[in-house]
Amino acid sequence: MTAPQPDWPRVVRLLHASRALDDIEQGRLLPERKIAYQFCARGHDMAQILLGLNLTDAHDGVSVYYRSRPLMLTLGATPEELAAGPLTRVGSCTGGRDIGVVFNRPGRGGPSVLPAVGGVGAQYTPAAGWAQAIRYRHEVLADASYASSIAVVLGGDASTATNGFWSALNIATTLKLPMLFYIEDNAYGISVPAHLQTPGGNIAANLASFAGLTILEGDGGDPSEAARLTRSAVERVRAERAPVLLRLTVPRLSGHSGQDTQAYKPDQLLKDELARDPLGRLRGFLVPTHMTDPRWSELAQEARAEVEAAIERALAQDAPDPAEVTRFVFAEDGAPQEQGGLLPEGIRFPQVTGTPRPEPTRINMLTAIRRTLDAELALNNRMLVFGEDVGPKGGVHGATLGLQDKYGVERVFDTSLSEEGIIGRAVGMSLAGLLPVAEIQFRKYAEPAAEQLNDCGTMRWRTRNRYAAPIIVRMPGGFFKVGDPWHSQTNEVIWVHGVGWRVAVPSNAEDAVGLLRSALRGNDPVIFFEHRAMLDGAWARRPYPGDDFVVPFGQARIVRPGSELTVVTWGAMVERCEQAVAASRVDAEILDLRTLSPWDKAAVLASVEKTRRCVIVHEDNLTAGFGAEIAATLAQESFFSLDAPVERLAMANIPSPHNTLLLDAALPSVARITRTLQHTASL
Repeated sequence: MTAPQPDWPRVVRLLHASRALDDIEQGRLLPERKIAYQFCARGHDMAQILLGLNLTDAHDGVSVYYRSRPLMLTLGATPEELAAGPLTRVGSCTGGRDIGVVFNRPGRGGPSVLPAVGGVGAQYTPAAGWAQAIRYRHEVLADASYASSIAVVLGGDASTATNGFWSALNIATTLKLPMLFYIEDNAYGISVPAHLQTPGGNIAANLASFAGLTILEGDGGDPSEAARLTRSAVERVRAERAPVLLRLTVPRLSGHSGQDTQAYKPDQLLKDELARDPLGRLRGFLVPTHMTDPRWSELAQEARAEVEAAIERALAQDAPDPAEVTRFVFAEDGAPQEQGGLLPEGIRFPQVTGTPRPEPTRINMLTAIRRTLDAELALNNRMLVFGEDVGPKGGVHGATLGLQDKYGVERVFDTSLSEEGIIGRAVGMSLAGLLPVAEIQFRKYAEPAAEQLNDCGTMRWRTRNRYAAPIIVRMPGGFFKVGDPWHSQTNEVIWVHGVGWRVAVPSNAEDAVGLLRSALRGNDPVIFFEHRAMLDGAWARRPYPGDDFVVPFGQARIVRPGSELTVVTWGAMVERCEQAVAASRVDAEILDLRTLSPWDKAAVLASVEKTRRCVIVHEDNLTAGFGAEIAATLAQESFFSLDAPVERLAMANIPSPHNTLLLDAALPSVARITRTLQHTASL
């Protein structure tokens, strides 16, 4: 039986359109300085177009990178939209906010192009999350329309050296996910040859015995072979619901970017690459067997004319409005993102209340978190809880104990030891319409996931509200009896500084319930910081406030009213400040911020206006800790209301020490806070 052939005239037209975009940008717009960055796809283009022709399922998810414009054309992005990207015009897929080759395209009835990023290798784990979401929506939510959907991730050969590639490969093979790894091997990572990226220069050869992975490879510049391999790879993933890696060798016919002259390549290699140009090989394959020479020329001319007109229209587009530049850092009322999270799919929750309905018995914060997760899992079948050891063990702190038994391994599950994989997977799941609740065991362990966390936070802004990924990241940290540099870090300020993240730091069980529920029913990514000392601390115990209780983000709690001095604090320091105020005999007002992004600036300013003095206490290091932001705000907005300098008490600028004597010397102690309150009140 003869295999079905691609729509060759369409391939020809798309290939010439892609070349025209590259030619005009490199030959005219870059020298004229109308664009700043240009990334050419010459050599990669034909194989990508053939791939795109096979991506027809409405729930396919495609994770691309900066050389993926030919695929974007094939999936329906217009030449004008793609030309507007490097020109930074308002009609581009980022509205001029990101470099022109960082693509995205919501599904709109066809494949979804997940928001691309500038980091090499960061595209892999979100694709794994999309693939897992496909399986979840098909098998658990019983949505038959996902039966043959797949996730596809594109990457150059150099990207296979990254943490993201190996993490995604591990996830896809251990879970047997419907995912295609599409590797375009041009033998160079900018100027670094393949043998310095991968032993032997061939990732497919190195993965030949990788369990659970089918490997296909061939010449991506040969029209017949590339068509056969791309069709076979996609069909195999659809049919077998298991991962496939397709490696296609392609020539890179231009430099890494428009400024790259490729002087590092030997002359003979440059000649050999030109001889492998897919455009010439496609013409030789099609003419005259499949089409006439005049038909080929006609298609080429039509494509060129279309692109030239599209570029002129893109040049005529408006520049982005500077007045809009700060919009869409966070969700805006009445303007939901087009894709990602629950809101675009019409998911709504029951009414909530800010009034607690306390039970008679006090519970610790750990139990409060577990009960909240339990209640929300029962309410929302799109919610998943996962991380290292969260399954049968119930988490290293016990917050998920029993939840897997109750909700099953599809909804509460363990992951491999890869924080990059945990967070990247969560991003992909959220983009596919699920609510992922990821656990990072300790704050310090988030470092390997920093790129995914940063990319998640900026997503809404850089896609101009096309996409958002409202994930929840539970992150225990802080001292617990002792300290150490690896498990006791707080450093919550990095996520306050990070764009797009809401950050909650509850000090007690009631606030933990309310803030966690607000996060789970919100529309922004949230870092939910669980302080280890408070998880079972007696002071932090409170009655469970009910399954509909919420605490809005950005509203501080007045722990104790006072008139002589304002104490601003959060997390484990709230208890110490309360004890210090009692010991100091200063009539101090204590504000527990509860959330740092947003923080309740109005409450702090109002309190300082009344007391005219302020002491800020936190556990993070003193230098550039969040207390510095509060102090700067007071200096700017309450300077004439202050009768004394603003004082900050914090951890010394050292890692958390393990020895208890050293820890007590480094942390703000009750005695030290007491002395500071008394001194400040006396000024």
